Amino acid sequence: MRDVTTDLREDRALELDAVTDPASRREDFLIPPAVGGGFPLTAYLAGNSLGLQPRATRAELMADLDAWEEYGVHGHVDADRPWFPYHEELRDPAARLVGARPREVVIMNSLTVNLHLLLASFYRPTPIRHRIVIEDYAFSSDSYAVRSHVALRGHDPDTAVLRLRPRPGEEVLRTEDVVKTLRDHAHSIATVMIGGVNYLTGEVMDMPAITAAGHEIGATVGWDLAHAAGNIPLELHDWDVDFAAWCSYKYLNSGPGAVAGAFVHERHVEDPTLQRLEGWWSTEPSSRFEMRPESEPQRSADAWSMSNPPIFAMGPVRTSLQIFDEVGMPALRERSLRLTGYLRGLLESFADRARLAIVTPADDARHGAQLSVRVPGAADEVTERMSSNWGVVADDRKPDIVRLAPAPLYCTFHDCWRAADALSQELTGEGIG
Repeated sequence: MRDVTTDLREDRALELDAVTDPASRREDFLIPPAVGGGFPLTAYLAGNSLGLQPRATRAELMADLDAWEEYGVHGHVDADRPWFPYHEELRDPAARLVGARPREVVIMNSLTVNLHLLLASFYRPTPIRHRIVIEDYAFSSDSYAVRSHVALRGHDPDTAVLRLRPRPGEEVLRTEDVVKTLRDHAHSIATVMIGGVNYLTGEVMDMPAITAAGHEIGATVGWDLAHAAGNIPLELHDWDVDFAAWCSYKYLNSGPGAVAGAFVHERHVEDPTLQRLEGWWSTEPSSRFEMRPESEPQRSADAWSMSNPPIFAMGPVRTSLQIFDEVGMPALRERSLRLTGYLRGLLESFADRARLAIVTPADDARHGAQLSVRVPGAADEVTERMSSNWGVVADDRKPDIVRLAPAPLYCTFHDCWRAADALSQELTGEGIG
């Protein structure tokens, strides 16, 4: 897919942006003003950390506030978008986004809360089979979550959490090594829970192959899709994934701390023996107000939900999912590959003299919208200067990784050019064009 000829001239970036691309919805987003450099707007390549605000979000929030003002408690049934079934509007577009059937998806809580709720059901340790597999460089919250579940069930996290490490001298995991590790430790592994796209390196994991390998050894397999949802195409149902969770504030542009999503495969929602933590919203809506002491769990992922949804936090998710529905993941993925291919070419043009290394795999199947770059010196200082001197917003992970993510909905080829030029200026003292 990387068919964009790398031409270092700024004019080439502008020429590429002049070609109409229906997957670009930049006009639908609010681009922050630049704090430095010679351009009025930020070149924003930090959507892998926090996506930008859609223009429609403000009106969406105000409509729900107006309904509260007008209806009070009756807004649960009388508002234009009644609150009682509000979350149902999010189910179908969320399912389409992650390749699921509608009953397998629910929008609720935040990412790590959802992972805890899912692990409570799908991590079922025995004295022998009680290990959980994660990446060694998993996001810290995932590590905390699995360690706490292991400890809660009476096992030692230092031995019961099996951490996958790349080969010596390599930056990313190989699928064959992951599969071999699962088979080598088959007798002791209860659950596999890996990030679909790694937050640090930007590598895409082979989710179908690893899921199949996990099932082959008798483990349950779940995925943290924080950096995958809205970034790469997903087919959770067809891949036979047991469970998954994702946040909505990165590529899904639903605002800081936005309501997250969860997936439970259809075969599990039909399993009456599967235990879960429950609350008021877990039970069937038709009997919810009968206030029975026992739950009547829904035969859907909603059985894992607990409390009534936060309406003012649901509106921005609804706005975002509508945009993704209109554009579609195939078109977004094609544009994403063109942007990252172009950006990679720009970075490679000065990598040697800047002493930088692109950590993210080059194979299109192994990366999403994020390119992680190892730089000499402190990455946080580099990104601060890129912003203050050039109006380019990237993010960093200590000590030396700069993450550049040209989100295809609102980033442009010129944004990529500006980011590469700013990085070159800061690392070599000269630009690229």
